[in-house]
Amino acid sequence: MSLEKDVIAIIDVGKTNKKVFLLDRDYHFTSEETSTFEEISDEDGDTCEDLMALNTFVSESIARIQKDAGAHLKAINFSAYGASFVNIDKQGRPVTPLYNYLKPYPAEIQQDFYNKYGGEKSFARETASPVLGSLNSGMQLYRLKRLMPETFGKISCALHLPQYLSSLITGQYFSDMTSLGSHTNLWNFDTNDYHEWVSQEGVGKKLAPIVSSDHAAKLESKKGAFVCGIGLHDSSAALIPYLLQSTEPFTLISTGTWSISLNPFNTQPLTSEELAADCLSYLSYEGKPVKASRLFAGHFHEAGVRRISAHFGKSTDFYKDVKFDKTIIPVLRDELGKTISEKDQTYNSGEFAFHRRELAAFKNSEDAYSRLITDIVIQQFHSTRRIIDQQSNQTI
Repeated sequence: MSLEKDVIAIIDVGKTNKKVFLLDRDYHFTSEETSTFEEISDEDGDTCEDLMALNTFVSESIARIQKDAGAHLKAINFSAYGASFVNIDKQGRPVTPLYNYLKPYPAEIQQDFYNKYGGEKSFARETASPVLGSLNSGMQLYRLKRLMPETFGKISCALHLPQYLSSLITGQYFSDMTSLGSHTNLWNFDTNDYHEWVSQEGVGKKLAPIVSSDHAAKLESKKGAFVCGIGLHDSSAALIPYLLQSTEPFTLISTGTWSISLNPFNTQPLTSEELAADCLSYLSYEGKPVKASRLFAGHFHEAGVRRISAHFGKSTDFYKDVKFDKTIIPVLRDELGKTISEKDQTYNSGEFAFHRRELAAFKNSEDAYSRLITDIVIQQFHSTRRIIDQQSNQTI
């Protein structure tokens, strides 16, 4: 009698942490492993993901699961951060680095693009995304075409990161709605199709066929058959269990390097004011628009912790031992909060309130950390409030 248990593997690739989860048939977690990688540099000296290390991580993780005497792999899927293309040649080999979505975007090329295709406001409304430079992943391909035409010509297929990870296992190339709908500048939400520029600039020829998000390939291993999904954009993937189970409207806050507030029940078109405040629309696994707002909260937290630890001579994990003190929060809001009002903290999701704080004003690292968290929570409140239906008393 076999002692093996059927398992489902999920490989979740975040900007900071890479995780491998195993679940049983009842979707209970049986194990979790976390890895982190050092970033490398692209040809311009900008930091980026180490794609070779990521490839090794995926292949070794799956090999380890398949060798596990107590596990029988029945299914695998991937979730990963968006706004990142892996550009491969006809042999499936990457021809560019996995560019960082924070890579500075050439201002002249960006301006030329928006002038050519109707202006920033009109284009942002059509594609349901603010103007975000490299964070609009389609713009990465446009930059390559303009600045590196020879490299662009070598690209046989441009895959968003979740679909690339899946292709490492299946050898098959697909595009997925959750990735196409994540502030890519590729998708026209008015026509529910690629934006006209995609074909006009020859980018469409580089994109894989679109298939349903629940598409899966059947594969064989020494232990028998298993299926592999095509991968999902991580924030959109977080919505799926709630959409399948909830009967009442809700807003989901998906946390990580970015904290994304997602409201699949807000069907109002994005306004220019919302776009200016960093609101956007994603696409659900069903291809339906999901109104969202973003906050760079995880990054804010990392930057704030580094600053506090340096000032007070603490290790960078000091915050793990800081206990919540409910008596200090009103003091921080009433006294130290006067230096930066809550109104000032409603600004763009990428602007960090805490960096303007004078650390000499805090008597210790614990108080400074409490202030950091308070600042982030205030910004999170305003970020989520932008897309929540305040009349329906939604659950968060």
